[in-house]
Amino acid sequence: MFKKLLSSIGIGSATVDTKLTKAQYVQGETVEGVVDIRGGNVEQHIDEIYLALVTTYIREIDDKKFEEKAVLARYKVSDSLTIGPNETKTIPFQFALPYDVPVTVGTSRVWLQTGLDIKMALDPQDRDYLAIEPHPLVEAFLEAVRQLGFRLRHVQCEQAPRYWQRRLPFVQEFEFKPVSGPFKGRLDELEAIFFVSEHGVEVILEIDRKARGFAGLLSEALDMDETLVRFTYGPSDVASLPQRLANAIGRHS
Repeated sequence: MFKKLLSSIGIGSATVDTKLTKAQYVQGETVEGVVDIRGGNVEQHIDEIYLALVTTYIREIDDKKFEEKAVLARYKVSDSLTIGPNETKTIPFQFALPYDVPVTVGTSRVWLQTGLDIKMALDPQDRDYLAIEPHPLVEAFLEAVRQLGFRLRHVQCEQAPRYWQRRLPFVQEFEFKPVSGPFKGRLDELEAIFFVSEHGVEVILEIDRKARGFAGLLSEALDMDETLVRFTYGPSDVASLPQRLANAIGRHS
C-alpha cells in the first residue's frame, strides 16, 4: 500500500523514454521512433501513451511580450495497457510532421512531449527536441533571396493577426536585410511568411522601403512605407523564382 502511495506522487512509478531514429527533419517529413516504458515498484495501468508536438511563440498584450506554448499536433501511440513492476515495453510509432511546423532557426524551438496518462498518479513525461529544416520549396526561396543580396537577420514565431491565421494562432516570420545587390540602399528590410502545403507554397512578403527624401520620411513616419505582396509557387517555378522575386520587390521599392 505504501508503494502504491509513493507511485501516485511519482516516486517509484513507471518511466518513459522516447527514442527517434534521427533528430533532424524537414517540414512534412515522416518521424519514426519507439517509446520505451519501464515499470516502477508496483503494477500500474496506463490509459494512453501520447506524443505532443510543441513549440513556442511570442504573444503581445498591451505592448508587453509573452512566450506562449502551442501544441502543433497530438499523436496517440498506444491504447490502455498495464505495466508490471520493473517490466519494460517498447512501442514503435511513426507520424508525418505538419507542413506548418516551425523551422528551428533563430529563437524557434520544437520538441516532442511524450506522456503516459495514469489515473491517480503524476504522469511521467519525456521531452525530445527536434531540428526542423525548411521544406525544399522554402529553401528554394531562401536561396533566391540570397542570390538577390539579402541576408537572413531574424526568425521568430509571433502571434498572427486574425486574417493571417490558418490552423495555428501564430506565424513564423523571416526577416532579411539587403547587404548587396540591386536592393541595397533601396529597402530597409524584407519580411516573409510561408504557408506550405503538399502542392506548393503561398508566401506573404512585407517590403519595407527605405525612406528617401522628405516624402519618404513622411511615409515612414505614417507607417506607409511597407507594402504587402502575396504570391504562390510550386516545384515547376523554382528555376524562375529569383527573377520572379526580383520583379515583385522591384515593383514596390
